[in-house]
Amino acid sequence: MNDAEPTLWQLEVSHYSEKVRWALAHKRIAHRRRTPLPGGHIGVALWLTRGKSKTFPVLQLDGRTIHDSTAILAALEERYQDRPLYPADPERRRRALELEEFFDEELGPYTRLLPFHELINEPEMFAEVASQAVPGPLGRAKGFIGLYGRAYTSLRFGANDAAKAELARKKIVAAMDRLDAELASNGGDYLVGEGLSVADITAASLFYPLVAPEGGPLPPETPTPPALERFRESLSDRPGYAWVEETFRRHRHPPRAARVGASR
Repeated sequence: MNDAEPTLWQLEVSHYSEKVRWALAHKRIAHRRRTPLPGGHIGVALWLTRGKSKTFPVLQLDGRTIHDSTAILAALEERYQDRPLYPADPERRRRALELEEFFDEELGPYTRLLPFHELINEPEMFAEVASQAVPGPLGRAKGFIGLYGRAYTSLRFGANDAAKAELARKKIVAAMDRLDAELASNGGDYLVGEGLSVADITAASLFYPLVAPEGGPLPPETPTPPALERFRESLSDRPGYAWVEETFRRHRHPPRAARVGASR
């Protein structure tokens, strides 16, 4: 590895980390990855950003430390201009960035919370899923990781709160409505213009915890809580749902960098 290569600090199953991984892959940027234990990553993020952020993704690039997926993609777009994700046309660029912000704020927090909420009611399943999200040999300690994960997601996101889960369902449906409408207005293949943009990888990445497309961060055999599966099925005939699957299939190329975890 070249010392000048960017370093991505990430969580393996994080959909915001997936958004950045996708941008790096699309632009064919060789990079390192560091994957601390979920929960423990908060201290790492605070240290890396000098107290500005307590979450991942964080990208170290050209001597800078950049946090927040939107800021990271902007920095990548400025530094690596090949295979752009920002449309050249000013109005299309404005629309793409507007949609990025919408899905970041109105979808991402809710597709993160709802699966955790449904998993909390399935302790054995939570342990199985959580074991796939931690680095190295920790994944073998399923009982401990399951307890840790349920406690962490309850404290960090309020995942045990039924009212928050109900709000998440409404927000996800509203975001799917927006996705369907935007696709219809632009012809069905892309959200803005005639090619992949920041809007597409944001929407597809942040819908992945619900849709679980092939090629996403979760292995195909990952178990799904029955309540989440019922909610998923209620949206599975929507054009946007099929679009997420197809966008992953067509555009989510395997990353070029080796996966290097902080404790591996």
